[in-house]
Amino acid sequence: MGSNSNAYKGNSPKKGKTKSTKGKSTSNFLQTRFAFLQNERLKKTFGLLFVLSALYLFIAFTSYLIYWKIDQDKVAGEAFWSFLFSEEVEVKNWLGKLGALVSHRFLHNGFGVISYVFALFFFVAGVRILFDVKLLSLKKIVRFTLVGGVWISVLLGALFGPPLDFMGGAFGFVVSQWLSTVVGTIGSILLLLFSGIIGVVIIFNPDFKALFQWLSKKDDLIEEDTDESLEGIHVINTIKEEDIIKESAPLEINLSDETEEEIAPEPTPQKDSLETTPVPIETPKDESFSVEVPQNDETLSESEINDKLKEFGAYDPKLDLSSYQIPPLDLLNEYGSNNISVNKEELEENKNKIVATLANYNIEIAKIKATIGPTVTLYEIVPAPGVRISKIKNLEDDIALSLAALGIRIIAPIPGKGTIGIEVPNSKPEVVSMRTLIASEKFQNADMELPVALGKTITNETFVTDLTKMPHLLMAGATGQGKSVGLNAILISILYKKHPAQVKFVLVDPKKVELTLFNKIERHFLAKLPGESEAIITDNSKVVTTLNSLCVEMDNRYELLKEAGVRNIKEYNTKFTARKLNPEKGHMYLPYIILVVDEFADLIMTAGKEVETPIARLAQLARAIGIHLIIATQRPSVNIITGVIKANFPARIAFRVTSKIDSRTILDAGGADQLIGRGDMLLSTGNDLIRLQCGFVDTPEVDDITEFIGDQRGYPDAFLLPEYVGESGDGSGGNYDDSEQDDLFEDAAMVVVINQQASASMLQRKLKLGYNRAGRLIDQLEAAGIIGPHQGSKARDVLFSDTTSLEQFLTNRKQNNQGNPDNEF
Repeated sequence: MGSNSNAYKGNSPKKGKTKSTKGKSTSNFLQTRFAFLQNERLKKTFGLLFVLSALYLFIAFTSYLIYWKIDQDKVAGEAFWSFLFSEEVEVKNWLGKLGALVSHRFLHNGFGVISYVFALFFFVAGVRILFDVKLLSLKKIVRFTLVGGVWISVLLGALFGPPLDFMGGAFGFVVSQWLSTVVGTIGSILLLLFSGIIGVVIIFNPDFKALFQWLSKKDDLIEEDTDESLEGIHVINTIKEEDIIKESAPLEINLSDETEEEIAPEPTPQKDSLETTPVPIETPKDESFSVEVPQNDETLSESEINDKLKEFGAYDPKLDLSSYQIPPLDLLNEYGSNNISVNKEELEENKNKIVATLANYNIEIAKIKATIGPTVTLYEIVPAPGVRISKIKNLEDDIALSLAALGIRIIAPIPGKGTIGIEVPNSKPEVVSMRTLIASEKFQNADMELPVALGKTITNETFVTDLTKMPHLLMAGATGQGKSVGLNAILISILYKKHPAQVKFVLVDPKKVELTLFNKIERHFLAKLPGESEAIITDNSKVVTTLNSLCVEMDNRYELLKEAGVRNIKEYNTKFTARKLNPEKGHMYLPYIILVVDEFADLIMTAGKEVETPIARLAQLARAIGIHLIIATQRPSVNIITGVIKANFPARIAFRVTSKIDSRTILDAGGADQLIGRGDMLLSTGNDLIRLQCGFVDTPEVDDITEFIGDQRGYPDAFLLPEYVGESGDGSGGNYDDSEQDDLFEDAAMVVVINQQASASMLQRKLKLGYNRAGRLIDQLEAAGIIGPHQGSKARDVLFSDTTSLEQFLTNRKQNNQGNPDNEF
């Protein structure tokens, strides 16, 4: 389980007041001195002037880089006025003589190609003045120009001499030559390298403390300090207004000042009922015997907790990655017109054939209505009085024959309606693009914990459901019918809605090619076992360990819920963000964990009950603590989808299958054998069946989305699941003689005692070891009596409280071993 790095961070009222007062006085001073700038016409004039200046500089600079060989001698050889007004001088610059002169002054006589930053500054300033839109921070542009621009100019001046001296400009060339004569060539290289590092510090302010903590901290996730350079960043939903029906409000997160103060947990009713009045204990007459009465932990009242909340504000799990941005909608492609085309001739022809077929069997129809969907048209029939429904149901194959359709499905009757439905595939089906689903108002405004846009219904409505309400999902269907696309649609839906701090994925891909694209978001959204190099599990032998590790995580989370006095993860996180739970007691913000298995049949064939048992246990218990399962298989047989699995997966999706038996195995009902494929699916939530056309997302789109997320600042590592020790490695220790003692035994002992924590994963990180060697060290430490035995989900006890006592123990042990070479520990 990961740690929360900003549990005690908040805003100090005094500091906030001082800053606001100072900012207010400065603002009043500027408003007084520059009141004329508030004129709307003047602001627009300045804004247009800045934008046009930026465009002018960009065109002039670009033209100079193309025609500098022709124009340079002309510009340098003439005086300013004679050059501008001479009719004999001709230049190739796209903006004429003035453009050639300006670009020559900036590029050749100035700072070189880095002068493009001036055009950027004018453009950003002009857009901000005209449209009140903050594209980039002007402060950062100025900081980069003053620090990074000078350094780049000198570097380019050192790399490029005449005739390409315009790359670094006169400034860069002269300074680089002067440095070379003063400190030599090697000295100038070292000086540029050193100054470049200083420039990175000035511009980006990297967090060296976080780097040190990454190497030394005992927790699974680094507790990073808030980066001051990120202050005031706005995280903006990148979906444009014109792409959705209603505009989504941008999410603004302001980083708060770092403050650390202990917050005690809220007293639970059970603890209060156990508190009694201390009874005085008489001290025995024997002075060598003393009695110490333990004191109860200090608790805070509700009012004191509310005061803490007012002082620090609610805990925000997104602060660690406050600059994270949701992928833009442009990364998804449009497929089809997104408009249902109505072919009246086809509708009329199908209607007549249905009526004629039923008439051949003396079945009269009182009314018929057609509802057109993206891939299927639903014909609703109201039979005449006295007609038995079973007669129409038995004519399914006859109606399909008369319509010459790929496969029809009869719903008799339609739930909630007094009609009978006949679903007929369209001759020209429409592709439902994932972009349409993500941009829909229903998805954007969905008030759900884990919203998933699966596809569109027959009535062409976007179908959005909450994964936490399912709470687990079973997907099955024949090969090539859309299971992998369906999994991608679910994962992409969550990526477009959730922050990395709120959800983690455990991906199992025995086929090794379906889910590997998501390895780019390992440091953002993925979870893995300690010591594993790859987060996506492709080796079936590691699946059992991962599933049992999730069971350990489930037990740990239930223990936290028990201590917090809540029933589910939503109540727990609400209580934690209100600062009513103390992180010093082990409490932390709990993200949702979604286990995705792409091919379940392969796991059952290789591992059998070892896989089925932990999956059944997770499916039965893990709902309340935020662990949800999505299992897919292309082999829907009874020995794969067993009764235990079906009983714990009420939500099931069936793509096209080859037989009615397979359909009944998945859905406990027929119909999946009548689907037309290519994403056509039936969703069963336990009550009724819903036919959907799954949203299509292609592999390049998934690649672009994961690359966009992976390029952003992420956590130092993936979310680490708890360590699981099976029956073969129960931590029993064993006996080891000195010849088998590891060379890093004493180092490992020091690490364990200093951190007061013992686990193989911690030794892996601290000593940079493999998992097997770290496990042997843990066994040797236990056999030596330095740590306690394995205790299931609980941490091992460290039997030494300080390094002094440990050093004395190791010294005595060495002396004993020298006196008795056969001694075993």
